[in-house]
Amino acid sequence: FQAEDGIRDRSPSRGLGDVYKRQIFDFGVISIFGFEFHPVINSYGFMLMMAFYSCYYFLNKDLNRLGYDAKLASDIVFAAAVGGILGSKIYYLIENFERVKADPTGMIFSGAGLVFLGGLMGGTLGVTYVIKKNKLSWIKFADIVAPLLILGYAVGRVGCLLVGDDYGLPTNVPWGIAFPNGLPPSTYSVFQSYYPWVNLEGFSPGVLKVHPTQIYESVIGFGIFYYLYQKRSKVVIVGSLFFTYLIFAGAERFFIEFLRVNSKYLFGLSGSQLISLIMILIGAWFLTHPVSQPQEIKSEK
Repeated sequence: FQAEDGIRDRSPSRGLGDVYKRQIFDFGVISIFGFEFHPVINSYGFMLMMAFYSCYYFLNKDLNRLGYDAKLASDIVFAAAVGGILGSKIYYLIENFERVKADPTGMIFSGAGLVFLGGLMGGTLGVTYVIKKNKLSWIKFADIVAPLLILGYAVGRVGCLLVGDDYGLPTNVPWGIAFPNGLPPSTYSVFQSYYPWVNLEGFSPGVLKVHPTQIYESVIGFGIFYYLYQKRSKVVIVGSLFFTYLIFAGAERFFIEFLRVNSKYLFGLSGSQLISLIMILIGAWFLTHPVSQPQEIKSEK
């Protein structure tokens, strides 16, 4: 996407908008043996890497404490990364099918569109494969990884902020952020073209300030992580920590969606809200109907 002509000259005060930066470092053009390279450190890719390494650190620490195979943490994180990225991208393409038809190559290969709920489903399938392969208890490991799921989400949302992706509705609140070079830019024309259901009454053409929902979700996500991480060694009923995570994560996303630009499908709710409600219901059901714990065979160290 390109910002409309002359948009930077007409952009409003950005407020907190100066915090976002798509590239952390540009190495410039490097020539080696006649071949030219232009390496850059992309901010979203960097934060995605930080999310997976953060999860690996805490997972490896807990698995060592519990006496599991040292290689298990890397296998789980790798499976979660591959499954999560594929699942989130597929979900994004389905949810934005009209834009995919208009620009299939651009949508498929863009850096945007790593949707958490799709990533959760894809990552769950990947991790399930590793757990079943090692003949471990799925529900027990769900408790172990529960705090890390929301940690990865919170870190990833910082990446979304840095590239100007997944922002919220136009707003005039003092902490609103303008993304003139976002994915897509937060311009009046972009909202008209891609989000026609958004009410633009009271806003003028040009770059619009929007709710920084990425910041909202990061702050809430880190708070949920802290709470779940403190509870991880005090689990009495197997699965309770994971199902608590489903309730907290589902509720967080459900309410944030009211400030997001996603289209509404059923009962005035977005697809993410409907999935969030399912997460909450599943979590509440299994918290009141505990799952029996199967036996597992630990991998040899």
